[in-house]
Amino acid sequence: MALTRRQREIYDFIRSFVAEKGYSPSLEEIGAAFGLSSVATVHKHVQHLVEKGFLRKSWNRSRSVEPVETPGSATVSLPLLGFVAAGAPIEAIEVPETIDVPQELVRKLGESFVLRVRGDSMIDEQIRDGDYIVVESRPDAPNGETVVALLRGQDVTLKKLYRLGRNIRLEPANPEVPAIEVPAEDVQVRGVVRGLIRRY
Repeated sequence: MALTRRQREIYDFIRSFVAEKGYSPSLEEIGAAFGLSSVATVHKHVQHLVEKGFLRKSWNRSRSVEPVETPGSATVSLPLLGFVAAGAPIEAIEVPETIDVPQELVRKLGESFVLRVRGDSMIDEQIRDGDYIVVESRPDAPNGETVVALLRGQDVTLKKLYRLGRNIRLEPANPEVPAIEVPAEDVQVRGVVRGLIRRY
């Protein structure tokens, strides 16, 4: 997809910044480079670059944007295993489908899969109803990571994970949605979110 002049400038700035420093610039640093005082404006430009495939985001880190050197490049086919709730937990539905995703979102091909999101409890992480998440299958995750978790052996939900003693708290990214706190033995981590795909 074509970029606007400003989007191209921001993309080039991020590429140069990462090449020089080895990590991504913050939204504030991007804004300062272009005289933009509104972080929301910078976020909008960055989000457009993500949606157009020029940047990718890691949802588990604060400095989370990095350039994709060849947008629209190689893809891999992953199994689409149904839906995951970003809201109240719902049952996962396995369906015999696959979906093509950018190769750079997949670190372990045989251990990754895709789920479609239902609900808006992760909206502040820019994960919206109808999005597809790329998940790396793992049985555990550190505090603060966005995970797909199985509750009580039957309900699957998408939340940030925090351990609190003998309990686990599954935290939404939406102030209107309550957190879920249950005994640790009632939660099985099925995977960690590694990427997001949005279709229009």
